[in-house]
Amino acid sequence: MPFITVGTENSAPIDLYYEDHGSGQPIVLIHGFPFNGATWEKVSVPLLNAGYRVITYDRRGFGASAQPAMGYDYDTFAADLDVLMTELDLRNAILIGHSMGTGEVTRYLGAYGSDRVDRAVLMAPLAPCLVQKQDNPEGVEKKIFDGFQQAIIQDRFAYLTQFCDAFFNYSENKGRWVSDEAYRAHWDIGSHASAKGTYDSVDAWQTDFRGDLPNINVPVLIIQGDKDNVLPYPKTGERLQHMLSDCRLITLKGAPHGIPWTHPSEVNQAIMQFIGAPSMARA
Repeated sequence: MPFITVGTENSAPIDLYYEDHGSGQPIVLIHGFPFNGATWEKVSVPLLNAGYRVITYDRRGFGASAQPAMGYDYDTFAADLDVLMTELDLRNAILIGHSMGTGEVTRYLGAYGSDRVDRAVLMAPLAPCLVQKQDNPEGVEKKIFDGFQQAIIQDRFAYLTQFCDAFFNYSENKGRWVSDEAYRAHWDIGSHASAKGTYDSVDAWQTDFRGDLPNINVPVLIIQGDKDNVLPYPKTGERLQHMLSDCRLITLKGAPHGIPWTHPSEVNQAIMQFIGAPSMARA
């Protein structure tokens, strides 16, 4: 199993598990909370078949990566991504993030620039600023996040069920866009995540990315469902498109938060058109 070391905690290395397949222009897929790189399978395989080099990795605290007790903030997450980009010497790369993974993409481009990046895709994004405050009245009240953290402390596994329900809009999409088996697989992946990382990620969701946005100078594609019950569409993607200089928004009607799994055909078609694989987009 391939790992990249991004730091240390006491006597132990902080290693990120990654997979690197194919050849051609590199595409880095950055997963959502609280899952891992395996949840990209409905996107990664078509990209491989289209002739791209596809890299997935598990965020620290999740999947097969190390589970340190610190570093669950976007400065650290972006630094981890920078180590990966540098160690693999990725150039002209396409960054694709989903949900929490869009934070890495946004902060990386804001802090490290686009020397290694050709363009970016943000699926169900966190940006511009999710939490409500005086200069961000459009955000979500902080007490909602506090409630999430309290629920995680009380019973992380029960919280995970609630999260997966919202992730898929399960009550209305069960048997249509998501099977019982796929739901359970996602739940199982999330259950193996770091308890500390799960809790601290809620703080990370409240990151203000507005300062990063003026530094993003590559084309950006936003894809989001208008029935996203995790990151509300009007507060995130719909709002974000007007804050980026070169951006296109694709809205998936009736789609939930977990679009890499529930709407792979639409997602893959949009990505292929954006990155310049028109034959695959038509297919």
